[in-house]
Amino acid sequence: MPSVPHDDAPPLADLMPWSVAPPRLGRGWPTAADPASLKARWDALMKAEGPDREALFEPTRSRTPHSAVGRLPGQTSGTEKLVRASGPCPEPVRVLYAPFDEQWLIPDHRLIDAARPELWRVADEHQIFVVETPESPGPGLLATSLLPLLRPGRVRPLFRRPGGTEPNLAPGLLDHLSARLGHSPTPVDFLAWTLATVRPGLTVPLTEDPDLWAQGVELGRRTLWLMRRDGDRPKLPGGRRPYVRAPLPTLPLTVHYDRDEETLHLEEGRISPVPPEAWDFEAGGVRVLEQWFAARTTEGPEPGTLAAIRPAAWPQAWTSELLELITVLALLAELRPRQRELTQTAPITTAELRKAGVLPVPDAAHRPASVLDHHEEGPEGQFALI
Repeated sequence: MPSVPHDDAPPLADLMPWSVAPPRLGRGWPTAADPASLKARWDALMKAEGPDREALFEPTRSRTPHSAVGRLPGQTSGTEKLVRASGPCPEPVRVLYAPFDEQWLIPDHRLIDAARPELWRVADEHQIFVVETPESPGPGLLATSLLPLLRPGRVRPLFRRPGGTEPNLAPGLLDHLSARLGHSPTPVDFLAWTLATVRPGLTVPLTEDPDLWAQGVELGRRTLWLMRRDGDRPKLPGGRRPYVRAPLPTLPLTVHYDRDEETLHLEEGRISPVPPEAWDFEAGGVRVLEQWFAARTTEGPEPGTLAAIRPAAWPQAWTSELLELITVLALLAELRPRQRELTQTAPITTAELRKAGVLPVPDAAHRPASVLDHHEEGPEGQFALI
């Protein structure tokens, strides 16, 4: 099938019009690769008083221990000013901290400079967040069920309301695709197609060929499953599955990849086989495995800071996460040749969508929906006025 100029394909920003800037923490210590460290950091903050608490907190112009802010939607943290706070740590939640790097966050609005409450309001088991990433090299889009903290790209929720209702798609888009394809795609089908075909510049070629659409959706759904990692655990075929061949040291500080032996050396620890495609996999311009390892081992936080409270030994859970990450990256790399073929499909053009009235989208589609069905607690226990 002949290809067409890339600029004929509609931009993702038109097809999924509501987007939000990622949360901005303002301080690093409320996130960690393990929840136990976060609880220990919170306990250290609660034990400190006066100027010591303020120094540990690391104040910014947006947040200090005296800031009065409401509770994050869906969370149960306190709302009294942090300078007077006491009690246990709010239960940490899983977040996507960096490409393919799932870490933990203390979900307390008082700790976060710009939490983006509109994202928290629509975060549930049905939601899928699409995250724009720097493309060169690596995927231009990631998808996750977790609240994403990646910067600087925009976050585009698939649904505008909780419960998987009101897709964040240009009004009339699915109906137009239904008429051209002869069947009704779902919002997740559209997202799967987008993940499989998105081009540099974040344009999305749309096809009228039902067989080609089915191939793209199948490929995209596998991509989505691997990126979300919230179902059955992915596995490589027998003989290719990575294993720990030599025990990892107490806390390895260096990582080295032997391409000939397909072995990952964590000092005297060894994991193999690790396919070159997994080691070379990049996102946001960096090797994913190197970045993942550095986030857990790089020395840097000054002694006496909350961020310096970290595991003294390598947790077993990190080994399991590393083995799964190697598997995910290897399986994603296998999909790339088929994805490149799909990006050359002849699209339903931007001009066609304009003629059909799908584009431009109304201004309201660029703004969050009103999703409140209950009161949210504001500062100092008062109900928020929204």
